Amino acid sequence: MVIRKYRLEKGLSQEQLADMAGVSARTIQRLERGAKATPETLKCLAAALDVDFAALRKDDDMPEALSSTSPIAPAVEDHVRDIKAFYLHAIRYALVMFLLLVINLWVSPGFLWVVFPAIGWGIGLAAHGLSAFQISTFFGPDWERREIARRLRK
Repeated sequence: MVIRKYRLEKGLSQEQLADMAGVSARTIQRLERGAKATPETLKCLAAALDVDFAALRKDDDMPEALSSTSPIAPAVEDHVRDIKAFYLHAIRYALVMFLLLVINLWVSPGFLWVVFPAIGWGIGLAAHGLSAFQISTFFGPDWERREIARRLRK
């Protein structure tokens, strides 16, 4: 919450703050929802927000988003949100493809052009599913840590 307060005071979006601090926008989102930050991430954010590092550490004193005191709880909460987002994406895909199929059969039943958007969007949906269920985590937490370390070395 402290990070959000300082970000809004500066009139910055989450994406702008992420670019300035050299972290991902997803990291900013997680931190503003109550996830714990590493000292390196807090240092980057403090520099970007032009505030004292100790001011951002106050956020650690705030209650966690979940009642559990486990440090794993925010990560589990994020994973569940990712899965929920995938299911909502899949529902939207099914509804839109059904609507397009109806339009296709009504307008030009001799040519099934609906296959092309179904394949294109289906590839995106499959990639989202692989990420949500952590089958393929190309831009996962390990990548974030490596990228933060690389940028801090600059």
